[in-house]
Amino acid sequence: MPAFQTVRGMRDLIGEEAEAFTHIITKARETALLYGYKEAITPHVEPLELLSAKSGEEIRQRMFIFKDLGERLVALRPEFTASIARLATTSLKNEPKPLRLFSVGTVYRYDEPQRGRYREFWQSNFELMGSAKPEGDAEIVLITNNLMKSLGLHSYAFKIGHIGVIRGILSQDGVDEKTQNAVLQRMDKKEYEAALKLVESDKCRSMLEGLIAIRGNDWLDTVEQLQTYLAGYEKAKSAVDNLAEVLKLVTQSSELTVTVEPAFARGLEYYTGMIFEIHIPGLDIALGGGGRYDKLIEAFGGEPTPGVGCAHGIDRIAIALQTQKTVIDAKIGKKVVVVPITETMKSEALKIAQQLRAAGITVEFEVMGRKMAKSLEDADKRKADYAVIVGERELAEGAVVLKELANRQQTTIPIEKLGEKIKS
Repeated sequence: MPAFQTVRGMRDLIGEEAEAFTHIITKARETALLYGYKEAITPHVEPLELLSAKSGEEIRQRMFIFKDLGERLVALRPEFTASIARLATTSLKNEPKPLRLFSVGTVYRYDEPQRGRYREFWQSNFELMGSAKPEGDAEIVLITNNLMKSLGLHSYAFKIGHIGVIRGILSQDGVDEKTQNAVLQRMDKKEYEAALKLVESDKCRSMLEGLIAIRGNDWLDTVEQLQTYLAGYEKAKSAVDNLAEVLKLVTQSSELTVTVEPAFARGLEYYTGMIFEIHIPGLDIALGGGGRYDKLIEAFGGEPTPGVGCAHGIDRIAIALQTQKTVIDAKIGKKVVVVPITETMKSEALKIAQQLRAAGITVEFEVMGRKMAKSLEDADKRKADYAVIVGERELAEGAVVLKELANRQQTTIPIEKLGEKIKS
């Protein structure tokens, strides 16, 4: 029988790779705590109707969809926001606003697997519901900045835009919502020619072409260009004014690199305002992103509730840490192997192992029944720092032999001082 492999696009995470993911998740949870976000754990499987309502055509086409045994159409979650919106309209509908919710876990999309893109991938997710103010948008950007900084990443930059700029131009020129969504999907992929072909009006097409061409290293300069360029397009200009307020709050309260990209779009249909992504040099995939969605809760049957959120790709952040050779401080102390010399010493040796674990020391116990030489050889392979050798003669004196594996030096230590010695 052939050995089983993982399903294409799914992965096993073992050892250092698993430690990197755990480290990123821990930092995300710490960030959530700093900003007052409560953790919400939601199902991996949700009704298809919920997940497909406002996610966008591209994501709808990439969902893992199936029928359960009750013949109901369900799907694996492709992102967290729809599930959190469901919570906001049900069990949390009477909670005081704003709602600040944090989630972390796996999500699923049937993409073509490649570096940084998998069919099962990990995200940390932050949602702020109840505030329509620029302060809410600023908070979500600053959360992302805090997480990246706490992980030790450097040279990262925020790409920021406002979906209301493109929608403002399209709606004023009479483009229907379905076509707007199709235009935004293509602009998200930077397929600008394909996007422009969907627009019938020459004036509208010309406005979008000009929008794509606007660039500036300084966000203030780009905003000024936009405000002049969009004269006569009140909704689009209002979106730029809102974006300027958000950027002012962000840049005056924290040091971070920001560029404004007027033609920037994201693939989810529910965005209504500020949108952003974060990138590092040398990696052509976003580490995370998000934006404002003021009509989503209402679309799911809830009261009109503005919202803004972001998701961070844990798989991609792990690649970024590797790319920048960032050292992960896992805060793991000394590792010890406890070896009984004879069968009769097993119980006492196990008792000592338990005492060391109670003192917060990582201990592996010899469970294979190997002789001393083989046990020490195995301890080297496992990169242990010490071997605690439990022998009858030393034990009779209330002591054990502590062997430092790096230099092969060993000393006899009283059991009550063993933990202190290892930690020092």
